[in-house]
Amino acid sequence: MSDLLKQLNSNPMTGWLAKSIGLPNPVTLARENGPYQPQPFSGKRALLVSTTNGYLEAPLRELLEAADAEILRADELAEQERIDMLVVDGSGCQSPGDYTALYERLHPIVRRIATNGRVLLLAPHPEEAANAVASGVARGLEGFSRSLGKELGPRGITVNLAYVARNAGDRLDMLLRFFCGPQTAYVSGQAITVTAHTKSPAELPCEQLLAGKVALVTGAARGIGLSTAQRLRQEGAQVICLDIPAASEELERVAREMGAEALALDISAADAPAKLLEFVREQFGGVDILVHNAGITRDKTLGKMPEHFWQQVMQVNLEAIVAIDQALLDAQLIREHGRLVYLSSMSGVAGNFGQTNYATTKAALIGYVAALGPALAERGICANAVAPGFIETAMTDAMPFVTREAGRRLNSLKQGGQPRDVAELVCFLSSPGAYGVNGNTIRVCGQGLIGA
Repeated sequence: MSDLLKQLNSNPMTGWLAKSIGLPNPVTLARENGPYQPQPFSGKRALLVSTTNGYLEAPLRELLEAADAEILRADELAEQERIDMLVVDGSGCQSPGDYTALYERLHPIVRRIATNGRVLLLAPHPEEAANAVASGVARGLEGFSRSLGKELGPRGITVNLAYVARNAGDRLDMLLRFFCGPQTAYVSGQAITVTAHTKSPAELPCEQLLAGKVALVTGAARGIGLSTAQRLRQEGAQVICLDIPAASEELERVAREMGAEALALDISAADAPAKLLEFVREQFGGVDILVHNAGITRDKTLGKMPEHFWQQVMQVNLEAIVAIDQALLDAQLIREHGRLVYLSSMSGVAGNFGQTNYATTKAALIGYVAALGPALAERGICANAVAPGFIETAMTDAMPFVTREAGRRLNSLKQGGQPRDVAELVCFLSSPGAYGVNGNTIRVCGQGLIGA
């Protein structure tokens, strides 16, 4: 569905009115339609800024150069020159006085970031802080980055933060490529943790990231699941598209079009784990990537919710996922260095009226990955969750106008996201290079104001 505010602002007959009454004019977000390139920052200008005693400047500079970014110094910028990305090594921030250095370095340049630019702030891991003050100072950088994201978001600029453990400086390549690239068009205001707990993969490809991998995506016949399957296929993965038998005709069609395998299966059926296990073992011998996208809603306020609404949501959104994981993990069919990605929701982060059942399951997935990821780290397996905000799908198209418009605008980018935006985040988390990110939940919501 087209964006009403963009239409009003771009139309000569209504643009003046939209501007005079202060309606936002959403920026057209720069997105990528193709796969990752080995040198994604060719032609991009980057500013690498460090605060005192940071420990990440050297690896960051090396990675930016390898990705072919033009690294500038602030004093080299001509008066009207803009930068495409600002990378800030804040890993040395340990005392309140270090915030002053942060202000002094960023204040003169923050307005020099181009439309659709990227800001990535690297912070020390609070758990490694020498004392309570240093831990608090590290956490303060999260508030800084989120506020900056809200200031810059209307220009399509995303701002994200990564807490980086001291021994994880060699795990930033894919992180940098994602968070400083067009793939993060609708991911802003997020704070993730990068550690060295997870066993390193043998190879870290910069293109065709998933070549040789087998990926299983549930709920793949349409919407976010379909975009995810297509995106993983684009990076070279063999993809199994799974959806309910009622959607088998559509499932077969989309799978055939992308060169994937279709599997019609109700994941909530009692025998689903056994059937899936048998299929995976016989057809592929195992899977490298498992994306739990399938989910349902059965909305009612708790007092009016019939029991079968509650049970259906629990069964599909949580119990089926746990049962499938258990079956595949016990049978060793999730391969070493596997990637498990779970579709949570903003409802799981902030709750939502009439969704006690749905929000419970989606919040449970956040806790599940936080425990599961570290438990599987020795095998090189990562488990992370993705929490979409307002994404333009057939479901949101069917919303009442006022509800839909409110959902679209209550974020820093002043617009809804695309299924491709979610797929990009899933693709990043599915990549070998994301091995430093394990047990995280990342929102793809344009820095939604609800639950932010």
